Amino acid sequence: MLGKKIQDAVNEQIKNELYSAYLYLSMAAYCESINLPGCAHWMRMQEQEERLHAFKFFDFIHERGGRAILQAIDQPPSEFESLLDVFEKTLEHEQKVTAMIHNLYDLAVQEKDYASQIFLQWFVTEQVEEEDSVSRVIDTIKMIGDSPQALLMLDRELGGRTAPQTDGSQ
Repeated sequence: MLGKKIQDAVNEQIKNELYSAYLYLSMAAYCESINLPGCAHWMRMQEQEERLHAFKFFDFIHERGGRAILQAIDQPPSEFESLLDVFEKTLEHEQKVTAMIHNLYDLAVQEKDYASQIFLQWFVTEQVEEEDSVSRVIDTIKMIGDSPQALLMLDRELGGRTAPQTDGSQ
């Protein structure tokens, strides 16, 4: 049985994951508007991944005998200064999500909820991968500077990102 404190915190995380999806969709729209369809595609894949995370939390609550209660999602920003700004804001956001996951894990430890600790371990590992992936894109954008040819190549590379797996092996 899922305790109330954990259930409430996981419901909050569902909202946070859905906000993340909404944020990345907004970033995809920005990338489309500056004619970077590959970057837009990368952000859309990120959006799909965040929705899958929300559903993992949603299902976890119900598997533990709890109830998911959906909360309002804030409007994400829609204007960005540049592609570098988009990815720097993505990294900042992923770092916030990492802190949220760590707080959830800490709560599970305090509550002696071992099942939640095991469940959350996947997200702890996932966040390491998320931050690394975005950091690498930022490093590349900084390296290419103002080169339109290099930006085109990066856009094509990011456009090759595949959809996240639904079996939890992403």
